[in-house]
Amino acid sequence: MSDAAETDRVTLAQLAELAGVSLSTVSKVLNGRTDVSAATRAKVEALLEAHGYRRRGAGEPRSELIELVFPELQSVWSMEIIGGVEAVARTHGLSVVLTESGDRHAPAEDWVDGVLRRRPVGVVLVFSDLPPAMKRKLRSRAIPFAIVDPAGDPAPDVPSVGSANWSGGLMATRHLIELGHRRIGMISGPDDMMCSLARIDGYRSAMGTAGLPLDDALVRYGDFEVDGGRTGAAALLDLADPPTAIFAGSDLQALGVLETAYARGIRVPEQLSVVGYDDIPAARWVTPALTTVHQPLRRMGASAAELVIQLAAAETPEQPTPRMDLATHVVVRQSTAAPAA
Repeated sequence: MSDAAETDRVTLAQLAELAGVSLSTVSKVLNGRTDVSAATRAKVEALLEAHGYRRRGAGEPRSELIELVFPELQSVWSMEIIGGVEAVARTHGLSVVLTESGDRHAPAEDWVDGVLRRRPVGVVLVFSDLPPAMKRKLRSRAIPFAIVDPAGDPAPDVPSVGSANWSGGLMATRHLIELGHRRIGMISGPDDMMCSLARIDGYRSAMGTAGLPLDDALVRYGDFEVDGGRTGAAALLDLADPPTAIFAGSDLQALGVLETAYARGIRVPEQLSVVGYDDIPAARWVTPALTTVHQPLRRMGASAAELVIQLAAAETPEQPTPRMDLATHVVVRQSTAAPAA
């Protein structure tokens, strides 16, 4: 038996003794087996992390995979992220495995056990954050991870790649103000998502800086889907003094605004200007072509993939926690114009 193997075996035995379990139980936890109680697994994982145990040796090769995890995979928005991750994976000779799990806050509890069995090079996640238990399990197996476009505010120890949401909201609103609009509606996503709140804060900052009144009736929350845009637009256009422009928190919401305006005989942009957010391909195809905030979704996915590959190649697991916010900018098309006289 080699010295390295002997040291590895002794270390595992010591950890088993500290946990009050058998050596085989520790091995089961390391190998992602499910026949271990949740309480025992949590105790062993905590000890593995506390003692800096990272098993990455002969007999446990990593799969040539990057795992990309979404709460849902149906949207065009998701396709842009996937394209960025796949492009980077391809240049490194890696494949991408797609997983749909959980909700926007975190993957489902059983997801992490599958990852431990698959042993990818790294994991890219599109969630708010990861529960502490999941982080411990991934770190105990030296599987690096990064969150892309976090819906919330990830913990300081979680690598993440996002975009400048506040700046995007500010620039979109300023564009409408510079066209001459003074009563501007805002439709955003859920009020428990940091990106929604940041875009609204940018909107409010632009309004305040321009000396325009902040009317709470002009701000609506919903979801980032087409239905959210329809609902928000209907509420705004039903006001006694409706807005002359609407800034939607996503391009899908903006499509819902355009549909609602069309159904009511409101011409865009002659009677209502509309700005979206994301710059998905559909923004260019719709009529009128949508003015929108370009969020570099493909580059965000690529940056997250590069990040986990770099972390996987690091000689020590104790690396500074990177956090990147990529720039946004307004793409002016045909859905915005000066308000009617």
